Amino acid sequence: MKTLPLRLVPGQDLRAALADVLAAHGMAAGFVLQGIGSLRGARLRLAGAAQATDIEGDIEILTLAGSLSPDGPHLHMSVADAAGRVLGGHVLAGCTIRTTAEILIALLPGHRFAREADPLSGFDELVVHSHDC
Repeated sequence: MKTLPLRLVPGQDLRAALADVLAAHGMAAGFVLQGIGSLRGARLRLAGAAQATDIEGDIEILTLAGSLSPDGPHLHMSVADAAGRVLGGHVLAGCTIRTTAEILIALLPGHRFAREADPLSGFDELVVHSHDC
């Protein structure tokens, strides 16, 4: 495992920036171990919901974790608004960095992650492929 500390800057889209990490480092598997920071609004898909939930205004990232594959990131995040209300869910495009996002990524040489249809869940799920380094 190789760790990669990363800072995102104001205006970047959180999901899009993390989607680019693997290719930029010539890797095919990784995990977001943790992330904190602030956003100017966010789009999350809450548990069991078919539609996105838009969160307006300045919010803090309390936790961020997930997997990174060439097929795209699978990220979950909890956020808090100015009143301290906490909400969490699946990260969608539209989470714009306000001041910073400080993220620790684990790159996994010797592995390739893919997202493939799973008949049990009905969703594209993580498939781990291991190969010699």
